[in-house]
Amino acid sequence: MQVDVLNSKGVKTGRSVELPDEIFGIEPNDHCIYLAVKQYLAAQRQGTHSTKTRAEVHGSSKKLHRQKGTGGSRKGNIRNPLYKGGGTINGPKPHDYDFKLNRKVKDLAKMSALAYKAKEGRIVVVEDFNLSAPKTKDFSAVLNTLKGDNRKSLVVLPEYDTNVYLSARNLQSNKTVILSDMNTYDLMNSNVLIFTESAAKLFQEPVEAEA
Repeated sequence: MQVDVLNSKGVKTGRSVELPDEIFGIEPNDHCIYLAVKQYLAAQRQGTHSTKTRAEVHGSSKKLHRQKGTGGSRKGNIRNPLYKGGGTINGPKPHDYDFKLNRKVKDLAKMSALAYKAKEGRIVVVEDFNLSAPKTKDFSAVLNTLKGDNRKSLVVLPEYDTNVYLSARNLQSNKTVILSDMNTYDLMNSNVLIFTESAAKLFQEPVEAEA
C-alpha cells in the first residue's frame, strides 16, 4: 500500500511510503478488536468503590429482643442489612477489572484497526516536522491542514518529542502517541490516523528483516 508523503501544508512532496500489506491489508477481525477495546477500558477503571458490611457499620451488637414469645419476627442486632443504616448485602468491594488478553490477540486487534483505517482511506503520512518551542497554535494549524476539519485525529511519532507533546496535550480532538504506545482503542477512537514519515517507515523494518 503506497501512501503519499505530505508536508506540513498538506502538499505532496513527491515521496511515498510503502505500508506492508501483512499489516494494513489483512481481513479485520472484529471480535479481536472488541476484546482489545474491552480490556483497555476495563484497565482504566480504578475499582475503588466500596460498601460496608454489617460487620463494618456502626451500631450496637446487642440482640434487639428475645428470640421467642414476642409475636414478631426474629431479630439480631441493629446492624442487620434489613434496617436503615445497616450493612449492605453483597455490595461492591475494591477490586481490579483488568483481565488477561493473549499477545497474539492484541496484535491481531491492532492490525485489524490499522486495516480498517487503510480501507477507509483515513491514513495520512506527513514529513517529519520539528517545533522550536511548545506552541499549541502552530501544531493545531498543521493538524487542521492535514485532516481538513475538526474530526478526532491520532498523531503517531517514532519517538517522544517534548515540544510536540506539550503543543498537542491541550487539543481535545487530538491525541499524540509514539508508535510503541499505539493501541487498538486509540486507533478505533480516531477518525484520522496521521503518521510522521519516520514512524511510517518503521513498519517496513520487520518486513525487510524477514526478507
